[in-house]
Amino acid sequence: GKVPLHCEVACFSIGIVHTSTAQLKMLLKAVVLRSPCAALIPKNVTVKVGSTVVLKCAVLRLSGTVQWVKDGLLLGPDRTLPGFPRYSMVGNEKKGEYHLQIENVALEDDAPYECQAGPSEICPHKVHPRPSVPTVPPSSPIIEVETEEPWVAGQEYIVTCTAPDAKPATLCCISQWVFDVTRGLPPTILPRSRFTAQSWDNGREVVCWAKNPVLAQPLETSLVMNVYFPSQPPVLQGLEKDEVTAGTTLKLVCTSHGGNPLATLHWTKNGEVVSTSWEVDKLSQKASSILIMPVKPEDNQAVLCCESVNQVSRRPFVLSRTLTVLFEPAKINVLGSFEAVEGKEVNLCCYTTSSNPPVHIRWWLGSRELNQTVGEHGGKVTMSNLTHTVFREENDLPLTCEAFNNGTQNTKSGISINILYPPQKVWIDGPPKGVPLRAGATVRLVCFSAGGNKIGRITWLKDGKSVWDVQKPVVSEKGVSRELILVLQPSDNMATYRCDATNEAKKVRSAQTKLHVQCELAADRTKRDFRVGLSHSLNLSSAHRLKGVDQAPKKAEYGGVSVRSNLSLQLSSQHNGVRVICQAYSDLLSEGASTFYTLNVLYPPEFSPDQPEGVQAVEDDVVHLPLMVSANPDDVTCVWIFQGEELVKGHPRYHWRDGLEIWNVTRKDAGKYNIRCENAEGEERTAVTLDVQYAPSVRIETDPVYVDLGQTADLVCKADANPVSSGMFSWERVGEDEDEDPGSQTEDENISWLTIPEVTRSHSGRYKCTVDNGIAPAASTEVQLIVRFKPELQKGPHWSKVASRGDGSSIAQVVCQAEGIPKVEFSWTKNGIKIDFNNPRYSEKMVKEGWVHTSTLTIVNVSAALDYAIFTCIARNTLGEDRLDIQLLSTNHPDPPSDLRLASVTHHTVTLQWNAGFDGGLQQKFRIRWVPASTSFLYVDVFPPMATSFTVDGLSPKTTYNFSVNAINSMGESEYADNNAVLTVTTKGSFIAGTCKFVKLSIPHGDPLRMPLHWAITLAAAGGLLLVLNASGCFLALRWKRRRSLSGTCKRPI
Repeated sequence: GKVPLHCEVACFSIGIVHTSTAQLKMLLKAVVLRSPCAALIPKNVTVKVGSTVVLKCAVLRLSGTVQWVKDGLLLGPDRTLPGFPRYSMVGNEKKGEYHLQIENVALEDDAPYECQAGPSEICPHKVHPRPSVPTVPPSSPIIEVETEEPWVAGQEYIVTCTAPDAKPATLCCISQWVFDVTRGLPPTILPRSRFTAQSWDNGREVVCWAKNPVLAQPLETSLVMNVYFPSQPPVLQGLEKDEVTAGTTLKLVCTSHGGNPLATLHWTKNGEVVSTSWEVDKLSQKASSILIMPVKPEDNQAVLCCESVNQVSRRPFVLSRTLTVLFEPAKINVLGSFEAVEGKEVNLCCYTTSSNPPVHIRWWLGSRELNQTVGEHGGKVTMSNLTHTVFREENDLPLTCEAFNNGTQNTKSGISINILYPPQKVWIDGPPKGVPLRAGATVRLVCFSAGGNKIGRITWLKDGKSVWDVQKPVVSEKGVSRELILVLQPSDNMATYRCDATNEAKKVRSAQTKLHVQCELAADRTKRDFRVGLSHSLNLSSAHRLKGVDQAPKKAEYGGVSVRSNLSLQLSSQHNGVRVICQAYSDLLSEGASTFYTLNVLYPPEFSPDQPEGVQAVEDDVVHLPLMVSANPDDVTCVWIFQGEELVKGHPRYHWRDGLEIWNVTRKDAGKYNIRCENAEGEERTAVTLDVQYAPSVRIETDPVYVDLGQTADLVCKADANPVSSGMFSWERVGEDEDEDPGSQTEDENISWLTIPEVTRSHSGRYKCTVDNGIAPAASTEVQLIVRFKPELQKGPHWSKVASRGDGSSIAQVVCQAEGIPKVEFSWTKNGIKIDFNNPRYSEKMVKEGWVHTSTLTIVNVSAALDYAIFTCIARNTLGEDRLDIQLLSTNHPDPPSDLRLASVTHHTVTLQWNAGFDGGLQQKFRIRWVPASTSFLYVDVFPPMATSFTVDGLSPKTTYNFSVNAINSMGESEYADNNAVLTVTTKGSFIAGTCKFVKLSIPHGDPLRMPLHWAITLAAAGGLLLVLNASGCFLALRWKRRRSLSGTCKRPI
């Protein structure tokens, strides 16, 4: 029978700890209740994190399942433990071994484990023992501060020391404070310690230590305190006193001690930053900044500041100094007049620029101090005024303004005063007094001036009036001289010549002399103006007394006498400019004199007999309208009037050059130009007519011109031209031969008519009217002649039949084309009944190109029963109408061609032409059949297929051929043209060179592409092999002869 088994449950506990060497270990403890079922009791083990541990469990007399439980969670009976990749059961299952293997042990594996076996008759109950808690040493303590920023002196901070992962509780201390730490996972935060930071705490350590029963020695960690605190106020070196001298250089050192961090320094002058550089010395705990400043006068009363501050300063420490700069005036200025007249007072002002302290001013003239000065000390700018009476002995002595004070060197500014006094002596060097001089002689008078300051200015006067025609003054060390050169005139007799000398002293000294001049005999005249048509007297006089002359003498100027002679003339404009000479003679002087009159005859404007009345010009050229006028006075004003308006000067086309010059003359400038000329004596008028000739322009009175067929057409052309000449019109038909006469031409001045009687349709087209009056370029224009006629429909086989399949699905187009003017209207009937276009099976489209009108009737879904009928097209306009019956029938073989005719013939080719017949509703082509005498028929298909002309080549000279042509489409072929008639043609003779007989190849110009003969020959089946060989031999011989002809080896014709 069965033996009942009894089994107990083994329990384990795993703990994960951190050792002081930062290595993680696992402490495992297994608790197994002894029972008959338990085969193995495990012991506590300690493992490192990351290692592999095996929890052993063996069961005897197992009758159920064995599985592990972790912290109350069943891991499952499968030995691979799915869902737990690091867990598995190992050992010999047959021996009852169910060991739990954990790989890569982690902190999360710290939990109680149970090995449970299923109940059996011997072991009816499961056991759940609780494992004991292992002892775990604490980790290294950690110091935590509430901020990572440096501490600030005077503020309170909380410092926390934690010792995580310890079993049992751990004692922790910060410096002298001790706290109990309770166990907890995650680690429990320790109670906090409050610190008030002080400046002396900077650099000191805060120590935290932890201890529990597992550790032999406490664990420690420390934190160095970084406490920020303000720096001390700065101190200044290098400025022992506030007074400094301009031009020196200051070296100032600003130092700030202590503080964390060390202070930052910068310099300002009058509130503006002048330096931001400094250096720190951490060893001596100070910061310093050096300022090197050249002292300038503008630095006076400047405020220098050194500011120090660090990150925790409440406000910057400011050290300030006010500079007092000692400096002398940069410049001394003397104002006033530096020239003065002797005995006059001079007023001068001496002032200095800014100085510190203010200066005192003294005046020196030469080596003599002038004490009579008034000075003002207006702070830093000093001014002194001087009033002094000058004398000529002081001229050019230095006048010095001296400025001095106790703090600076003496500063001087020197000038000299130019003292003005008049010339001391003036005299004239010239001819002795009382000596007679002859008129016309040259006399030199020299005026001398000596002494004075400045150099005198010499002025010559004649009878109290200035003489301008004098020489330039000559300056020397003793004075100045000026020469007057005279060519003696009668007016110089007893005249007083005076020499005045003066300068800036404004006092004049003079010297004078008189001349005795004997005058020559001189004829004089009175200048007068004369007017035409009046009698005038001319008065002539002599300037010397003549003895024995009956005429009574009269006193004359300059102490002379004169006689008079009178002359009377009747004057005209021709006398203007004529000389009248008067001669006189003196026995006393033994000399004569003469003079003449140039008559100045005043008259109004007179036009020259050569003045033109008309001028011709060509348009766009330059035309000159001459003006030939004379007058006295010659200040003549001429006005040009055209079309009632006065021509204004300044017009870009009008130029006044001896008349009127018109640029780019136009036909609008033609006409009469009235000219009115006037001067002080009166006015005169004339006129000039301008005739502007220009190239013609032409226009058509009516375009287009409509005329009915058979009527007379009149085409009117009107020209604008100058000159208008007979025969300047000509007519021609555009696009026609030049020899063709377009009609009869008539003209009347600027109008021309072209008359065409009994017009036909061929007269329709464009006609050109050309006008040439001899002035280029000729002008032409065109007119359209339209001949109106009633509609004429296109008729013939192609137009009278239309083919289409009547299967109910095809489309047929019936085309009707008419020529007619005016517009043609179409109407359609079927079997005599008007077609209703409301029926969707019928539609019409009309196209107009010129006078060609096309109407297309489209029939959809063609039915043989309904639509195979006669369709009548009616074309009508206002002049009449025309009709065409068009039969719609089924597709069939084509109709035969018609009118086969000869176009040209040579010695080896024949060109044929024909008219195509109805194509049966399908695309057709043509085939030519020909036969020479006593041979079988030959055939060739026409290429291109739709062509209605073709050249048959390869024929023999002087040979008669019979030609026929028929049409072929996909449904069959037609009969031959013209009821199977033949066209008989004989080729022309050939050319022979020596014993070589050949046929020359001739290819007509413009022939379409032709198929070679040996491609088109269709041999008759009954010809046999012999006929084929014979024909091939003949063909090759002909080709050889053609090549010989083209190469030029045979040239002699017969």
